[in-house]
Amino acid sequence: MGSCTAERVSACLISRLLCGFSVFALAASARSGQATQSPEDLLKQAESLHRAGKLDQAIKDYRLFLEQYPNVAPVRSDLGAALAGAGRYEEAIIEYQRALRLEANPEIEFNLALAYYKTAQLFPALESLKKVHQEMPNDLRPVMLLADCYLRLGDNKRVIDLLGPLEPTHSDDQAVIYMLGTALVRDGQAAKGQVVIDKILRNGDSAEARLLLGTTKLRVYDIPGALRDLKRAVELNPNLPDVYAYYGLALLSSGNPVRAQEAFERALRADPNNFEANLQMGVLLRQDERFDAALRYLHHALEIRPGDLGVRYQIASAELAMGQVEKAGADLEKIVTEAPDFSEAHVSLATVYYREKRKADGDRERDVVRRLAARRSANEKRATAP
Repeated sequence: MGSCTAERVSACLISRLLCGFSVFALAASARSGQATQSPEDLLKQAESLHRAGKLDQAIKDYRLFLEQYPNVAPVRSDLGAALAGAGRYEEAIIEYQRALRLEANPEIEFNLALAYYKTAQLFPALESLKKVHQEMPNDLRPVMLLADCYLRLGDNKRVIDLLGPLEPTHSDDQAVIYMLGTALVRDGQAAKGQVVIDKILRNGDSAEARLLLGTTKLRVYDIPGALRDLKRAVELNPNLPDVYAYYGLALLSSGNPVRAQEAFERALRADPNNFEANLQMGVLLRQDERFDAALRYLHHALEIRPGDLGVRYQIASAELAMGQVEKAGADLEKIVTEAPDFSEAHVSLATVYYREKRKADGDRERDVVRRLAARRSANEKRATAP
């Protein structure tokens, strides 16, 4: 619940509210059919209903109070909490914002961040969480929510920066260990990630450990091993976040796109904002030439991770396949400007230029692809040299 209780409403506030309350009470009584109540009784009733889970009735009472006395920040925050509890997050966000304009309060800011998080508005959530973390540096709640936001955005290094210093003093906290291990594995730090996985395995076989092991094996192209671990993770806990998305990736890498798509669809039923599942559904549907459906998934993936180059490349590829050559070309030109070593984007851009009869530009892009391939080959030889 929010930060207010009727007992905490000051005597001064109550006395101000009582002044002229008879008009308000009569209007309230006419609207709700209730007997005339004092402001204190109305708040007590709202909170009692809130605690009992009768959220719709609590919301009505909070709003009844706030219609006449709109500048009581704790009550407005409690209204936000009741709305959030009822799953009405967008309305809750509005109430938390109003409360914060009346009173800067880190608890209200945290509740606002949580409402943003629940609606997959990760960037606004991050802004609020940074403020809360600054105000309450020893509170683990904003740290964990910050870490999860960064993890969902693919910013693994920030997760490591946040949770790495906590690991020595929170070695028994499975949430900290699991999230840190996930970030290490996804950042390609397999050796450090394995240390964290071993800590989780000490508590026995678990879906969390299997997901981390499977993800690690995917990164080193041990596809059979990844499939075994990720299948086991699904068996142990099919509701574990990301488990079906990564199981789908393993199935896709093993040459089974039909079952992979089923896994991605299962992931999206559990979490419509799963980035990897949205991206891969878009890719599979694009390959099946179901372009409209593909673009819906891809655009949603881009909403989850704005600016992601991989998603933008897939969108441009779909545009090119649909004959939207000029639009695809403009998108690809932006991509290669931001990522000059993105070889596949150069290949597609060359195709665009040739279709537009711009042979010189197409030849230039083809030369870029050759140089990138030669550089990659030279780097691989150096890496494998004795």
